[in-house]
Amino acid sequence: MKTFRDVVLERANDPNPAILFDDLVISYADFVQAASDRAALFAELRVEGPPHIGVLLDNVPEFPMWICASALAGATLVGINPTRRGAELARDIRHTDCQLIVTESNYLPLLDGLDLGIPAERILTIDSAAFAAGLARHVGSPVPDVEVAPGDRLLLLFTSGTSGAPKAVICTQSKLAMTGHGLIAIAGIHSKSVAYQVMPMFHSNALFAGYAPTVVAGAASALRRKFSASGFLPDVRRYKATYFNYVGKPLSYILTTPEQPDDAENTLEYVFGNEGADLDLERFSKRFNVPVKDGYGSTEGGTSISRTDDMPKGALGVADPAVKVFDSETEKECPPAEFDPHGRLTNPVEAIGEIVNTAGSGMFEGYYKNDEANDARMRNGWYWTGDLGYRDTAGFFYFAGRDFEWLRVDGENFSAAPVERILARSPEVVLAAVYAVPDSEVGDQVMAALQLLDPASFDPAAFDRFLSEQSDLGTKWSPRYVRVTDALPISRTSKVQKRQLRAERWECGETVYYRPAKGDRLRLMGSEDVETVRAEFESRDRLSQLA
Repeated sequence: MKTFRDVVLERANDPNPAILFDDLVISYADFVQAASDRAALFAELRVEGPPHIGVLLDNVPEFPMWICASALAGATLVGINPTRRGAELARDIRHTDCQLIVTESNYLPLLDGLDLGIPAERILTIDSAAFAAGLARHVGSPVPDVEVAPGDRLLLLFTSGTSGAPKAVICTQSKLAMTGHGLIAIAGIHSKSVAYQVMPMFHSNALFAGYAPTVVAGAASALRRKFSASGFLPDVRRYKATYFNYVGKPLSYILTTPEQPDDAENTLEYVFGNEGADLDLERFSKRFNVPVKDGYGSTEGGTSISRTDDMPKGALGVADPAVKVFDSETEKECPPAEFDPHGRLTNPVEAIGEIVNTAGSGMFEGYYKNDEANDARMRNGWYWTGDLGYRDTAGFFYFAGRDFEWLRVDGENFSAAPVERILARSPEVVLAAVYAVPDSEVGDQVMAALQLLDPASFDPAAFDRFLSEQSDLGTKWSPRYVRVTDALPISRTSKVQKRQLRAERWECGETVYYRPAKGDRLRLMGSEDVETVRAEFESRDRLSQLA
């Protein structure tokens, strides 16, 4: 079994490009030497304790250099999310026992005043004279003479934190190497490929689906600091990129850019990612003349579901027979999904459950210092994904949201994902997020936040007509509240921040439409309406206290 260190060392004398960044081109031979130099600098600075290196950077060449330096040194790189702030950011760094922080001057203000347990000399600022002087002492350093085993920890990657405090997922040397080999087979990456690396490298998608395969194949990585929808096609043409990976909503954003007659004239050969919308996959593939494959996966890697050419619309795909759908409370398998002539799920309460790998942990290697979370994931020796889904009689899986995305309206349980898919059919909708807000009496009401091409042009009557034309929209699914905006809150990993939306509800400072009563038409929610709704909730709270 190979380590990722083995993979890196195979590139030590390779003259092909490893990194493309702006006008910079770095060969693999020079890149591996740079990684050895940084491993030597870490050896000089490290103290007793876990050899953990925190990296707080955009997608700049130093990030992959420190990944490979960690692989060569037998150290562990911790990907730090720069959207975290204050006590939460400090918690991430202290929880993962970082001995060293590698960052850039633009991120230093995030660290100011935080108790990190790391002295100033071990916070390395890559654009500083001190960092350059430190590296200068180690130029030409040999590869570290250390023993590295396949099961040694290489990465700690935080989950997105959309459903709670982020957890640090363990990735070993062998896992990163195996994942890289696996993606080569899927995407056809080879030594002449150029992978466009724009997903943030502190996240698993960027490393598993983007960076690792390039090193295994000896392909080039074209880096961009941060994702830009308008910069996508110019970058693809500039670097002659052949491969692009994504997670979340980047396809949606790219598709909002003005369409040009020559969009299909590009070098892309394959696009791979997760959580893209079905309509976006088709539109993107047609517009840019490239195959797009969207798979199911997570940071943990406990199970996978693969798309097939013959799968029904809206399905995730098929999985190993050991992957099933279970009721998380009874721990019994859910019955197959049933559909009406319009394709609407008719037995959601019975059919929707948690997607579970009954064969074991898959590629999940645990969370760092979090036994409670490990136990929750590995109940009965099975891997519980925390994702809701259902399966039809032919064995195709469908995604139904996260385990915190259930809504209960008028006694009916359903998940947010199918409603979002329906709302996304509207041509003016860029992104749709559906979530529960409290009902004034009991249970939930449906609220939708819509990112529109032009929020000012939203017509509530036209939107109501659109909803009435959707034959598969459940009778309880129509939103009571509709928030319109030109930008939903998005994480650096392109996931909608639903916790923020739920907290803001209709008191969000943006335009909200609502139905005063069940069956009413949508209308603009004014300040008096907000006060009326607030009074309803205060009344409910008082009745609850009396009860």
